[in-house]
Amino acid sequence: MSARRAVITGIGVVAPSGIGSEAHWKSVCGGESRIAPITLFDAAPYETTLAGEVPDFDVNRYVERRLQVQTDRWTHLAYAAAELAFGEAELDPSTVEPYKLSVALASSSGGNQFGQRELQRLWQPDTSRTVGAYQSIAWFYAATVGQLAIKHQAKGPSSVLVSEGAGGLDSLAHAARLVRRGADVVLAGGTEAPLGPYALACQQRSGRLYTGTDPAEAYLPFDERAAGFVPGEGGVVFVVEDLDHALARGARIRAEIAGWSATQDAVASTRTGSGSVRQYARALGTAVERAGLTPGDVDVTFPDAVGLPAYDRTEAEALRAVFGDAGPAAVTTQKPLTGRLYQGGSALDAATAVLAMDNGLIPPSAGPARPADGCDLAFVREEQAAEVRTALIGARGFDGFNSAVLLRAHS
Repeated sequence: MSARRAVITGIGVVAPSGIGSEAHWKSVCGGESRIAPITLFDAAPYETTLAGEVPDFDVNRYVERRLQVQTDRWTHLAYAAAELAFGEAELDPSTVEPYKLSVALASSSGGNQFGQRELQRLWQPDTSRTVGAYQSIAWFYAATVGQLAIKHQAKGPSSVLVSEGAGGLDSLAHAARLVRRGADVVLAGGTEAPLGPYALACQQRSGRLYTGTDPAEAYLPFDERAAGFVPGEGGVVFVVEDLDHALARGARIRAEIAGWSATQDAVASTRTGSGSVRQYARALGTAVERAGLTPGDVDVTFPDAVGLPAYDRTEAEALRAVFGDAGPAAVTTQKPLTGRLYQGGSALDAATAVLAMDNGLIPPSAGPARPADGCDLAFVREEQAAEVRTALIGARGFDGFNSAVLLRAHS
């Protein structure tokens, strides 16, 4: 079983950068920022009023009416992403042996908007002051995994990965492990819908969010003006397959999940923390090593890019610890265009990496315009034509999670 190889055959993007991988790719290559004032609720009383929202999302196109009232927007986004992923993979899930079809998605906080609506009914005098029957399942952080498993009759081992911003990569790693253990197809990745009153209040408590009002200044990782990040919604669902299964049906192989690693700082995150250079570097280096490669073999690196000065510096240090004093050969990040999607953000980076392989092009990095001291890496300033054979994606999550995935073009 250990010889089975996990490959990506479908990508379903539902993010501020667009719906569908083509829209996302066009947006990031064009450097189109989607950070703007929050419209999903009245955020005026909050310190943070900017975010990245999925544009023109028509829930009726992807979710039948009876399921809309039973599930949260976070799950709706995943329904759409999974449908797009299966479409790109040209795979009808009903043709897959149910016990070899799995779902392994990441989630940070579950169904925020559904929970907000239901719990408000408890204290508002003009309502029934009861909670709907679906509250117990719609908000739960594993709800999307369960709903997609039901919809597509996935009866293989299924899981939810919870490691904040690192979870999107942990999901891909777990999907590769499931393939090695016998799964033929796994839905992996993650989506988030963290834009609601209670959800935003919780995020502000971390002290990591940008509190200004200028979208152009809102999220500037590695820049001397960095002052936190703004949240975003959405993410990516991937179709991950056993290589032999994909080849047998004539599928287009987009990339192989060649190496992965996860570590833990084992120290609680604080407002003034910076994360562990050693543990993050260990995750990055081990992912490269497990792919049978050396750092010099990596064509492009997508960093975590959290936008907090101390964390940006330690990320740059970790990259230099792995790649040498000059750092990686090419570094690019598109998070400043979308906001930080938590679990969905690292999955979106992985999608961008696969699209870079598809198009023979490294998309320009959305900054920094003025690199902070210690953060002057080899950022790709303009579209760069290149044969992208390997891409390293790094991610860190609140309270010490570190993950890395090495994607390799299939040949």
